Amino acid sequence: MTIDVFAADEQQAHPMDVARWAELARQVLVARGVKGETEVSLLFVDEDAIAALNEQFLGKSGPTDVLSFPIEDEPGPSGRSPDFGGTGPGTSSEQGALLLLGDVVICPVVAARNAEEHEVPFEDEVALLVVHGLLHLLGMDHENDAEAERMEALEQQLLKRFYRVGHGA
Repeated sequence: MTIDVFAADEQQAHPMDVARWAELARQVLVARGVKGETEVSLLFVDEDAIAALNEQFLGKSGPTDVLSFPIEDEPGPSGRSPDFGGTGPGTSSEQGALLLLGDVVICPVVAARNAEEHEVPFEDEVALLVVHGLLHLLGMDHENDAEAERMEALEQQLLKRFYRVGHGA
């Protein structure tokens, strides 16, 4: 059973170390209890690409820093194949099913502007966006203050555990 993070750098303004960010994503997913055969895509795109996605899927104009696109809200039913009628002999969906968790799309140009505005290193901003996007894929949101506080606290815990080790923070 593996968690595969497919990362691609589809922009040129800020060359990204896709292996580094894919590993951060994998560690976060494991820490959040994701198990089994799971796939996630992590894409770094330019402003035009993220602006088009923002318009198409959220109805908002202009570029943004990160977008998350969950593919499957929940894993398939547990039980046995072919009828998923309960436990017993057969192939469990948890053993054989592939969970396509979704895509996290990040715009490094917007991340660089955010980093400058918040006076933080660019890579710290990218790490935050990776974690933030993954938490959205896992069902977290920040629609109200309580949800936002819970999500921000978890982001900081995960960053401290998996990113800031050895970064002096």
